[in-house]
Amino acid sequence: MRLLLDTVTFVWAAASPERISHTAMLALRKESAVRELSVISVTEIAIKQALGKFSFGQNDLIQGVQDLQVRFLPYTANHAFQLFGLPLHHSDPFDREIIAQALAEDIPVVTADEKFRLYKGVKIIW
Repeated sequence: MRLLLDTVTFVWAAASPERISHTAMLALRKESAVRELSVISVTEIAIKQALGKFSFGQNDLIQGVQDLQVRFLPYTANHAFQLFGLPLHHSDPFDREIIAQALAEDIPVVTADEKFRLYKGVKIIW
């Protein structure tokens, strides 16, 4: 089963796994789980680290990808076109792009962000 980690979930899983819910951790640890991280999350981490909002940097990202055996999900035009019909429940552009990817790919999102639940069709694991 494919699982799309939102940015904060990835950072927590890599640096503070105790912050991940029991249900989410069980899903992430399943042998059959295909853990995916959007390239949008890489962009978000780089920007927020440069702004001083994240202490999680490039080396942490690389190590987290290796440790968690995460593969990158590219962001495509098909994903971007999902944004045209997406309601404005969430103001964070990075999260909106991740939501669009989840809808386009039909992948559950592992997230603690309650706003993701406002989007019809988005499956949440937490």
